[in-house]
Amino acid sequence: MTPEKVLEMAKEKGAKVVDIRFMDFPGIWQHFSVPLGELSVDSFEEGFGFDGSSIRGWQPINASDMLVVPDPATAKMDPFFAEPTLVLIGNIVDPLTLEPYSRDPRYIAKKAEAYLKSTGIGDIAYIGPEAEFFIFDDVRFDSSNNSAFYFLDSNEGTWNTGREEFPNLAYKPRHKEGYFPVPPMDKFQDLRSEMLLILQSLGIDVECQHHEVATAGQAEIDMRFKPLLQMGDQLVWFKYVLKNAAYRAGHTVTFMPKPLFADNGTGMHTHISIWKGEQPLFAGDKYAGLSQEALYAIGGILKHCKALCAFTNPTTNSYKRLVPGFEAPVNLAYSSRNRSAAVRIPMYSSSPKAKRIEFRTPDPSCNGYLAFSAVLMAVLDGIENKIEPGDPLDKNIYDLPPEELAEIESAPGSLEEALAALKADSEFLLKGDVFTQDVIDMWISFKTEKEINAVKLRPHPHEFFLYYDI
Repeated sequence: MTPEKVLEMAKEKGAKVVDIRFMDFPGIWQHFSVPLGELSVDSFEEGFGFDGSSIRGWQPINASDMLVVPDPATAKMDPFFAEPTLVLIGNIVDPLTLEPYSRDPRYIAKKAEAYLKSTGIGDIAYIGPEAEFFIFDDVRFDSSNNSAFYFLDSNEGTWNTGREEFPNLAYKPRHKEGYFPVPPMDKFQDLRSEMLLILQSLGIDVECQHHEVATAGQAEIDMRFKPLLQMGDQLVWFKYVLKNAAYRAGHTVTFMPKPLFADNGTGMHTHISIWKGEQPLFAGDKYAGLSQEALYAIGGILKHCKALCAFTNPTTNSYKRLVPGFEAPVNLAYSSRNRSAAVRIPMYSSSPKAKRIEFRTPDPSCNGYLAFSAVLMAVLDGIENKIEPGDPLDKNIYDLPPEELAEIESAPGSLEEALAALKADSEFLLKGDVFTQDVIDMWISFKTEKEINAVKLRPHPHEFFLYYDI
């Protein structure tokens, strides 16, 4: 869409306000609004000024001025604001040099797509994330010098079977039994369908929606695969729509990987395939119908998985889900059907066009632009360097003898371990200047200071249960 077409669209839709949005470094959408009269064709080159020092992980206060330049291809009408509002996603630019800002996550995704083309390996990387989430009815938490707690509640929570609800009508999914029950056990069918329809109204293709395994409203809505940058844009819209649709209905949505103890966590299995022209690069006559390039791509993911987790599983809470011995995909292996492996080859279709690999370790707390770009860079490194993935793991991981299990590496056990892996293994991300050393250093520094140390220094409520009488 051209700038002129965007202005025509705004007029046709009766827009009164323009909302400019961009992604901060950790992965939260930011925005500000201007009257429609402030948007002109020139705005798509000149941009709008803002304070970059107030955005997490960006500019120091002595060099705070930044520009956000709207991308006309991203124009959509907001489905929630009271006044008709045109939304534009912007790219971040230095106001003096007019160069793209190296810490802008969207710019990193654009560079990843450009690097793919420069290698000659392919033209398009398609990404299909399966972002799970929880729908809760009441969420309270606090963390201070002398106290800390959290409390989650849901009308669906199995712990509420004995609660006085005047009347309590039961039908609450038991732990790990939330996968696919019909209503009245599934209480969020209508809300998920509303979310699905809003996403479709925004031009986001949706394949399905359903209840997920955990009690208390765990759910999944799957978007159809799209090119990397487009999917990065769609993922932020996805989170925005789900949170606001739930909020409007008196509920709250979280993409936190492990909000509940002793039940399934929230993952984001991420499908990836590369095409060159009209040809799917990953279809062939090797294991599970894969090509040799696809096997090398898996080799790249497995080799760099520990470093990738710094971006695909970027919170301390992520590693409450990634625990060996449970159902999480922590085993650095691949398989055609084994869901305990970090990489799976879906076998739902025999069509070459459907052939892809599924990286199961990521979770939806990630910044999609960074996570998808990092995964693509690992895939390309595997193909360029012909990294063999070893033999597939088609056995049940839980039935393996200890000596055989010990030979299978695991994903990191903590964010600190993932960041250490990233520090030691980042060269593959620096190719083509996709990730810069500054970006990697700032990511490690920000996560260490703002998250790891913040959690490390605080007593945990369960420590009082374990140790108060020591």
